[in-house]
Amino acid sequence: MRDFILTAGMIEKTRMAIENSLISAGVRTALLIDGAGNILSNCGKDSSDIDTISLAALAAANLGATSQIAKLIGEEDFSLLFHKGKTDNIHFGRIGSELILITIFREDVSLGLVRCRVSELAKTITEIFEDN
Repeated sequence: MRDFILTAGMIEKTRMAIENSLISAGVRTALLIDGAGNILSNCGKDSSDIDTISLAALAAANLGATSQIAKLIGEEDFSLLFHKGKTDNIHFGRIGSELILITIFREDVSLGLVRCRVSELAKTITEIFEDN
């Protein structure tokens, strides 16, 4: 992804795409962040109950560390991470080389649905950011 100027229109298009794809499917919270952990979009019903600033910073660091682990075993990178909890699950997916989509969902939403929707959404978000 090339350098870009983040506009209100880009943020709104991205937020609507996330809402329509993930939140409407039952995902609790979705954050779009950059590689440094800056929050670009914050969607969902329970996002006010979460320390999203810390989550974004830790997620960016987590994917940075995982990228180095991938290199140690001969992989270029890992494009996604998934952590399963007792009631909540979290999925981290790379969008291009600069963006990360964090998705938090409960056991009533399947991982397969989340992965499918994130994959489709990644294309949409990439188009939004490349068109500007």
